[in-house]
Amino acid sequence: MKTYDILLTLCGIFYAVLCIFSIVTGLMYASGKRKLNPLELSDRFMRRYADPDRQKRFAIKMGWVTFAVGIVQGITAFSILHRHMPVLYWIALGFTLFSIASAAWKLKQKFNAFPALKSAAYAAILVVLLLGGARAQFF
Repeated sequence: MKTYDILLTLCGIFYAVLCIFSIVTGLMYASGKRKLNPLELSDRFMRRYADPDRQKRFAIKMGWVTFAVGIVQGITAFSILHRHMPVLYWIALGFTLFSIASAAWKLKQKFNAFPALKSAAYAAILVVLLLGGARAQFF
């Protein structure tokens, strides 16, 4: 197995783990079993949602969005692990770019180690995917 194939497999596994994490977390938020984490949200946002009822309603909405993101992460994992079709390459590349933008936006709101680590991981995945596109690994 080539080094590049190992790197792609690790990228796919990373997205698969994120998929499971996001689906489980999303369902926990949506069911009201998990509250908003002030470490992940800006201070301005937490002041805006100071009312516990409003926080709960937002957490439920955020749960369904997180659940949907988990589904897309699963599709991205599948796209990377089964890289025999060009459309799957573009799905993986597109969602990785979206993920970098999303993590960067969270870092802008409030610096936190988790989004910083995710940004670094997504950037590494982007490099691997771009190398794969340049080497026509998906085609």
